[in-house]
Amino acid sequence: MNVNEKLSSLRKLMNEKGIDAYIIPTYDPHQSEYVGEHWQARVWISGFTGSAGTVVVTKDEAGLWTDGRYFIQAENQLKGSEIKLFKMGIPGYPTYMEWIRDTLKEGETVGFDGKLFPQSDVLEMQKKLENKKIKIVEEYDLISSIWTDRPELPMDEIFIHDVKYAGKTPKEKLEDVRKEMEKLEVEYYILGSLDDIAWVYNIRGKDVEYNPVVTSYALISMDKAYLFVHKVKVPKEVENFLNKNGIEIREYNEVRDYVENIKDGSRVFIDPSRVNRWLYNGIPKGCKIVEETNITTNLKAIKNSIEIENLKRCYIKDGVALVKFLYWIDKNLGKTPMSEISVSDKLEEFRREQEDFVEPSFGTIAAYKDHAPMMHYSATEESDYTLKNEGMLLVDSGGQYLDGTTDITRTIVLGPITEEEKRDFTLTLKGHINLIKARFLYGATGSNLDVLARFPLWQEGIDYKCGTGHGVGFFLNVHEGPHRFAPIPNKVKLEEGMVVTIEPGVYKEGKHGIRIENDIVVRKDIVTESGQFMKFETISYCPIDLEGVDVDLLDESERQWLNNYHTEVYEKLSPYLNKDEKEWLKNETRSI
Repeated sequence: MNVNEKLSSLRKLMNEKGIDAYIIPTYDPHQSEYVGEHWQARVWISGFTGSAGTVVVTKDEAGLWTDGRYFIQAENQLKGSEIKLFKMGIPGYPTYMEWIRDTLKEGETVGFDGKLFPQSDVLEMQKKLENKKIKIVEEYDLISSIWTDRPELPMDEIFIHDVKYAGKTPKEKLEDVRKEMEKLEVEYYILGSLDDIAWVYNIRGKDVEYNPVVTSYALISMDKAYLFVHKVKVPKEVENFLNKNGIEIREYNEVRDYVENIKDGSRVFIDPSRVNRWLYNGIPKGCKIVEETNITTNLKAIKNSIEIENLKRCYIKDGVALVKFLYWIDKNLGKTPMSEISVSDKLEEFRREQEDFVEPSFGTIAAYKDHAPMMHYSATEESDYTLKNEGMLLVDSGGQYLDGTTDITRTIVLGPITEEEKRDFTLTLKGHINLIKARFLYGATGSNLDVLARFPLWQEGIDYKCGTGHGVGFFLNVHEGPHRFAPIPNKVKLEEGMVVTIEPGVYKEGKHGIRIENDIVVRKDIVTESGQFMKFETISYCPIDLEGVDVDLLDESERQWLNNYHTEVYEKLSPYLNKDEKEWLKNETRSI
């Protein structure tokens, strides 16, 4: 079936169930950012493959809501279908909830699968729709009835993430969690988010591509801890390990029964954005529900000293792979056929040569020329560009290693570029440097500092429609909260030990896209009468292409930062390179 035929089939079911609007989110039952193939219903119904978006279908219309990272991609992928693009965050475009409110008549019905919706979204929807008395029906999974070749759920075995990488045992992490539960005066903690569960129990899996997580739920009390998972996935050694650390294993589908049996009157902690509506409805009505950001989200955001030391070594390995890749492009472009897809594959080859590499941390974005303005572009056989000795190639990539998760972007100059491209490259670099060398007072948040990266671009009337940086997991999801750099207000203080990306950019549709990304650790700096100041320690190492830099646009402090950074890149990576690679890197990291 094509997209319009799928919509027609869905509408027939909607009519049978008395549903006037049906919502298909990106989520799985665990509100994951990236989901396994079985849960990619929004991709299946719409043809839009971006990682974020919501589809709403009524009897007469259909819409897709997505953010600025995907506007260009969505417009291309929706062509030929009746689905209309709604640009999130852009004036004049309603949210999907507002659109449902304004489109449906009083007393009509909106439906969705309650397992796929976080409790927080349902509450927001109820408030938005209550004045028009629009009914909400939560129990229908209509997609499964028409998606006849839906992929099966993955059943790969889970494995232990060794304490030599993690720094703490599950028993120690549970002690930390229970201390926070005591402060909050709660007796039970329900966890639905896969990265939080993997972190607290030191387990990993292969259930979601690029994210080494395990499809599961967890329930933690002051004296018990449960993992709800398909038992066929749990080898005996993993079961013994979990039991030794005070964790009992139960079948995945038993979670609601256990939640329903929580003692009436208990205080129960949840993160309403990471627990689905179906599970929330299982909490006994007499319980007091405490709703805040997951305890584990805040704990795992601050990396311990062992994790940080591991991550530093990890980034050196990753930097070596990147330098070998850049050297290979430089020496073979024009001699060996290259395309966006083939260079992505080649970069993965170099990463796979590194110790403890498991898989990429996301699908590599290798975007040449006018593909690069699509921030999350993914090359296909139809779109694949051949690389030439001209223009720029943006490569955003990362690796999952047992000793860390990496994420780094470089924009590579392949040949002659225009004055505009060189100016935009340099403005991006200036924004990057402006934030990465910041000293700031403790208590600042990512939204307080985001403007530092945008300031040089704003002076030229340029902005980018996304955040400047995100937290990064430790052999976990490449995007991790609760901290980030973005204009959207964020109350999370930047704490020592947090890992964040810094990645400003310029994206001009039909022309070029530029992004420069490094990863940093938040560190304490000086103490004065004004208080504790903080700084950033760079932990990712890869040359920034000097062919893209207009030196005249850099001030003395910016040139000094770039020279110092390149000195460090050479010192850290050259011991792992052969003679020719070293010579090449020496030139790429020369002083300007």
